[in-house]
Amino acid sequence: MNYSAELKKFVTSQYVYSAIRITLATVLPCVALAHFGILKEYFLFPLGTSFVALTDQPGPFIRRRNALTFATVCFVTVALIASLVMKIKVLIFTEIIVFGMFFSLIGVYGQRLAAVGSLSLVVLAIFIDGHLTGTEILKSLLIFASGCIWFLLIFLIVTTIQPYKLASQMIGENYLQLAEFLKIKANYYQKNPDFDKLTTQVIAKQIEIKNLQEETRETVFKTRIIVNESTTTSRLLMLMFLNSMDLHEKLMTSENDYQKLQQSFDDSMILVNIHDYLSLLAQEITNIGISLQIGTRAKPMFNLEVELKSLNHDYFDLRNKKISPDNFENFMILRQILMRINEITKEINEIYKVFSQNVKLAKSLSTGLDLKKFMPNEEKLNFKVLRNNISLSSSHFRHALRITIALLIGYSFSLFQFLGIGHTYWILITVVAILKPAYSITKKRNLLRLYGTVAGAVIAYGILNYIHTSEVLFATLLLSMVMCFSFLKGKYFWAVLFMTIYVFLSFNFLSPGNVDVIFRDRIGDTVIAAVITSLVAYIVLPVWEHTQNLDLMKKSAEANSMYFQSVISKFLEEKYDIEDYKVKRKNAIISLANLSDNFQRMISEPKNQRKKLEIVHQFVATSHLITAYTASLSQYVKDDEKYPEIDAESWSRKIEAEMQKVSNLLRGDKITETLNMESRIEPEDSSLEDLILKRKLELIENEAYDMRDPDKISHLTELKNIHDILELIYDVAKEQRKVIEKYKNESNNPGASTGSV
Repeated sequence: MNYSAELKKFVTSQYVYSAIRITLATVLPCVALAHFGILKEYFLFPLGTSFVALTDQPGPFIRRRNALTFATVCFVTVALIASLVMKIKVLIFTEIIVFGMFFSLIGVYGQRLAAVGSLSLVVLAIFIDGHLTGTEILKSLLIFASGCIWFLLIFLIVTTIQPYKLASQMIGENYLQLAEFLKIKANYYQKNPDFDKLTTQVIAKQIEIKNLQEETRETVFKTRIIVNESTTTSRLLMLMFLNSMDLHEKLMTSENDYQKLQQSFDDSMILVNIHDYLSLLAQEITNIGISLQIGTRAKPMFNLEVELKSLNHDYFDLRNKKISPDNFENFMILRQILMRINEITKEINEIYKVFSQNVKLAKSLSTGLDLKKFMPNEEKLNFKVLRNNISLSSSHFRHALRITIALLIGYSFSLFQFLGIGHTYWILITVVAILKPAYSITKKRNLLRLYGTVAGAVIAYGILNYIHTSEVLFATLLLSMVMCFSFLKGKYFWAVLFMTIYVFLSFNFLSPGNVDVIFRDRIGDTVIAAVITSLVAYIVLPVWEHTQNLDLMKKSAEANSMYFQSVISKFLEEKYDIEDYKVKRKNAIISLANLSDNFQRMISEPKNQRKKLEIVHQFVATSHLITAYTASLSQYVKDDEKYPEIDAESWSRKIEAEMQKVSNLLRGDKITETLNMESRIEPEDSSLEDLILKRKLELIENEAYDMRDPDKISHLTELKNIHDILELIYDVAKEQRKVIEKYKNESNNPGASTGSV
């Protein structure tokens, strides 16, 4: 592992940058207040700052500004009402029900408002018993509101000074994820690879890439200063992001039978050499990503021209020594792989060229695309959307009920004095943090929260018992806050661990000497909340992932079909719309990732809810292959190259008929005889067979040409690979149809399978 690169990736990421901003915005007022000896009296100021800061989700400036403003209004309103009714138990239960339902339901409008809703419930938990407001409610609320507004002002100042920073960091992270994806793909060429493990890793990484691309699309395409292409920087960022999506497609190409390749070339080093070169490319992509995150121009790390020339030399040497009529088709596959590697290398070199564009060339940088078509779907902010979700059929409404019931139970526990619960709000905060719409995510976060809290509490206990220097404790507090906010999105265990440390240290600064009480209460309250959320998540109207499978499979099958039609249209010499093709490609990748993500969550659910798990897994795997093979086919879509030898029309009808069968089965429609006949068409690629036979005769007569131009590939090799890809797409579509037939049979006969593994 390159530890230097890993450290740079982390330190320059948007998460660390945001964490430092939140920490400084929270701590600097604390330092000033402590200097005047009034920190304890004004503690609600930094508390309000940190709450609003945590609602700041990546996205376009206007959406972030509006969300922070809305969060400030919600937090102050909730704090005011909670403070006014804190002594009337009936009203407290009422406000838990009203706020619990409303702030959970606003998640229908997207992650940004879901975050505002969750933090509003945390504010409710903090103010519910009045221990922070004391008797001077108005003064306390003004201090709290001032803290909220303070972060909003900091946000406005920072984004004005650095308008492109977030977009640049997010685009950089896209490249870093692509580098990780390429590293996984490179491992297929190692000696004795674990193919099942690698396939699982590829699918998991696709989910991460899809989620990140969706977030980046919103940030880039809805940031007015970038979309208007008014500056060199904005145009460069737009092109760098679009290039990352094109590079993603090239990396997805997966037309190879890796097991067959390993068997065919296990006695040579060519596959290992391919692995090593792909690792170099991954380092170059990482370098581009880090440079984007830092905000500097990237320069190539290696002389790829020399390295690629060496790799091609190894191939041609092996080919000239080993090629024969029996194995030359294997060499054709290997040659195609090298051609793909050449194209990926050119793409990376092109990205470096875009990166190095100067101001004079900036005017020539334009996308020529209708960017609105690439935007992620979202719910509009109107009451109708919220009203339509007030139903037990809505997963959002069910989640709101679970949150509300869990909060009611948690608050009820705090009323039993004999339990000795010292911090009521810790139970409620933990409930809000753990309980998520999906049972699998709740289960995972529950365990991570518990482990992280215990580990952090033990470490903090040790720090406070053995370190008594204020400066060291303060530095540890700062570091813990930065690490907590940095890990909050991706590594929840570490986020909770560092959160627990800085909570302990904060309490120690405010009320020294209470470490034993804090240790006991923090762990005790977390355990109570963990038990409550586990029971509520399992019992109260759970939404199991298997109920989403059919809808997601329909969307994936339809998106793959549209993607294939868009690609094959070029071979049919129809009018080819590059923008339409890119939209179809985006939709196919998103649908595949959503289906894969749902399957991954399904694995974590109770065994009795893993309905038809094996069959769904087979559908996910075949969907992934169809998307990847279609991406491979798209690489042959060239304006200056025609393939009349391929019976594209017959292949198109044959494959689309098989894909249509899958869609019909998923929708419950009958498969017509016309579709059966279309799927049995035999494409007439007869001239291809003649060319292959001719080449075999040439090899028998020892006419092996030493062709060493890495940028050129024989027309026969291209034809053979196009034919093989089309055959693979058809075979996988046919296999997918059989999977769906099995899925339908088991749905009609529930007793036929337990559905778990």
